[in-house]
Parts: sequence; structure tokens; C-alpha cells
Amino acid sequence: MTVNATTVSAGEALRVLQAAWDAQAAGALTASWMLHGRPGVGKTEVVQTLATRIGAELYDLRLTTIEPQDLRGLPYFDHATAKTVWYRPEDLPDTDAPAILFLDELTSAAPSLQPTVYGLLQERRVGRHVLPANVLIVAAGNQVEDGAIAYDMGTALSDRLVHMIVQASADDWLKHYALPAGIHPTVAAFIRTRPDLLETTEDALRRGQMIACTPRSWTRVSRIMAAVPDRALRRVMIAGTVGSAPAAEFALLADEISATVQIDTMLSTPRADRAGLYPTTLHGLTALVYGLVGAVTRDSLPAAIEILADLRLQGGQAKGLPVGDLATFGFELLIGRALERGWADAFATSDAYADYAAERQAAGLP
Repeated sequence: MTVNATTVSAGEALRVLQAAWDAQAAGALTASWMLHGRPGVGKTEVVQTLATRIGAELYDLRLTTIEPQDLRGLPYFDHATAKTVWYRPEDLPDTDAPAILFLDELTSAAPSLQPTVYGLLQERRVGRHVLPANVLIVAAGNQVEDGAIAYDMGTALSDRLVHMIVQASADDWLKHYALPAGIHPTVAAFIRTRPDLLETTEDALRRGQMIACTPRSWTRVSRIMAAVPDRALRRVMIAGTVGSAPAAEFALLADEISATVQIDTMLSTPRADRAGLYPTTLHGLTALVYGLVGAVTRDSLPAAIEILADLRLQGGQAKGLPVGDLATFGFELLIGRALERGWADAFATSDAYADYAAERQAAGLP
């Protein structure tokens, strides 16, 4: 059965759920939400990020690992009242603090579990246990055509949910996930130059291949890059994560970047002596931007501003490359990082940024 809902990026899904939480907190709207999407596109990360952002406790309930009685609770006989009473399961929120009940793998759960979930999604209750008003309910799951274990969702279940289809977007992933998550700059540079390889599930299914590229698998590649220094061992691990062909292409880029990008050295080198440290390829310059923004501290921010401001002057070394556009993109990321951390004053006192802004204004650029 086709999910005829709007397709959104992970960042857009996060903004929708943030608005849902705000509306529920104001008493204006109470609903249960459903994120559909292929494995690894970032559904779980969206919910985890929302919980962190609103300061909510996350109750992550994997529906493929439980039975109906696990949600209902454990019965015992109350001799005083001669009635059967149910102990509430600890997986359900019972708190005055903000909380998110995340019903993950909903479409993979056994059909026998669905009637128990009905009450949670619509009436916000199981048996006599009612969820507090400060609990946001979000479910997630794969579709049958995604190649994952999944069941078609019946109308009785789907009618209790507000649906969104989450689809991987390289631009959204790089801007809203890669930097906050500390994604390795080599991975970020690779996805920026090969956005078609961020998510390849459909192509892998068509080819009959088991391994596909997904945002989740590239996050794992990032961890491998940071944790495993041996190049040969790393290549085996990465091939087993994203597939042999993307891994081979990524390895070439990784070798190039490791030989040319020297972020710590650039930050500690005086401005007058940095010219020879800039990479001369688009891959290297892109990795420099992501690595610089990811590594910057309050103390190194003035140097980072200088490095990006001088990036446009490297046209002689990086002839024909869009260094001006890359510098602008880098400043967007760096300014966003500074605003998040309360470092914006560094731009007001930076001569390098003042010169950069003046040149853009003189050229009629925003």
C-alpha cells in the first residue's frame, strides 16, 4: 500500500516535529506522528535530536522485540479488592518532565501487536495507564518496498497517525547533521562532491546487492576513519559498510585529503605563512572547510576566519576551482557554529572578515 504523504528531508522532519511539540505544549494540538523511510535515512537520529533539543527523556521502544503483554504490563491479584491489577511497564513514560515515546520499527512489528498500539496512538493509553500530557508520541518504520522486514499498515492503524516520508538529502545532511555529529571531514567532502552516493538503497536492490550507502552507513565510515589508522584495514571495513565500489572511490579521496589537508598546522601558523598550506584540489579545499568548522574553538576562531577569508585568494594555486563560492559556504557554516556557541563577537572584531565583507559588498554580493 502506497504512503501518499509528503516526502521531506530529515531536517524538515525535525522542524515539523519541533512544531508539533510546541503546539502540544501549548495545548493546541495532540497527535501521534509517523516517519516512513528506508533503512538508515536518519529517522531515529531525528527523534534523538528532537529529544536533546527540547530537553526530553527519550523512551525508545523497539516494537519488534516485544509482545502485546509487554505493553499491557504484568497482572497480579489484589486480595483486598478481589480484582486483577496491572503493574505498569517501565517502558512507558510516567513523568511530569518532557518525554518522547518513540515507537520504532512499527511497520516491522507483528500484526498481533497492532491492536495494543491502537490505544497508545489514539487515546494515549494502555489499559488504565494514561500517558501524561507532556509526552510526544513518534513512530517510525520502513516500507515493504524498501527491502526490509515490514508489513503493510492497515487503515485502522494509519488513521491514528500523521505521516511523513523521510528521504535522504545530501545538502540537508551536510548542513544540519554532519557538523553537529562531528562527521569526519573526509566523509563530508566526499558526500559534497558525490551527493548521489549518500543513499543508494534503491540502486542496490535493483542490482541484487546486499550493501547500500545510507546516511547511517556513512556515519559509521566516519567513526572508522577516526578510530582505525591502518589504511589497509580501514579499506576492508569501509567496503563492508558502503560496498566495494563506493569504498574504492572514497579511498582515493581519503588518500588525497590526508596528504594535503593540515587543519591543526594551519590554525597554529601565522597568517603570512599559510599560503603554501592550502590544498590545491576541490576535494582538499572542501575537506579543509568542513574540518576547520568542526575543529574550531573559541580561541582558534580568529585564525579560522582568516583562513576562510584568504581562501578566495588561492585562485592561483587552485586555478579554475570555485574557491569564492566555497569560502562563502564555509562562512555560512562557521557563522552558524559561532552563533550556536555565543562566539559571534569574534566576527565583529576580525579585520580579515571586515575586508572579506567589504570586498563582497563592493562586488554587489550579499
